[in-house]
Amino acid sequence: MRVELLSDGEPLTRERVDVAAIFAAHHQGLVRLALIMLGDRATAEDVVQETFARVHAGRARIRDPDRALAYIRSGVLNGCRSTLRRRALMLRRAVPYEPPVGSAESTALVSEDRRMVLAALRRLPRRQREALTLRYYFDLSDQEIAETMRIGGSTARSTIARGLKALGHALGEDA
Repeated sequence: MRVELLSDGEPLTRERVDVAAIFAAHHQGLVRLALIMLGDRATAEDVVQETFARVHAGRARIRDPDRALAYIRSGVLNGCRSTLRRRALMLRRAVPYEPPVGSAESTALVSEDRRMVLAALRRLPRRQREALTLRYYFDLSDQEIAETMRIGGSTARSTIARGLKALGHALGEDA
């Protein structure tokens, strides 16, 4: 095995991730992911924006540009988790959090069934909620879900199965 070393003046060059292209193609979907997780559009947009800013600042350190989108999705999920942890801390110390009320237009457009499903989804454990959102909202494969959540493929499949069962139970469906 032959090892080549860089000279002192020779920079380490890696293929740079085109964060702007990823932003243009996936920003809206990532905001929707964060919105489902957080229930607040402004905070969801902030989480996604912060994730893209961090990825852009460290884009030279990304080892595999082909996995940049999965890395960004993971960053968005981690940002949502942090936000939810801060909210939980605030709930223990302050007046209970009241989620923002949707506008009359959005309320009129969203059906009762969808509201029931989203409410039941929000009551699921975090991991199940994330796995189901990635599967059925983003139509990701088991492997993509596993990479995004940083879990094994079989763990992703079992989490989805348990989440579906719990969601069906929460909605009063007998399987």
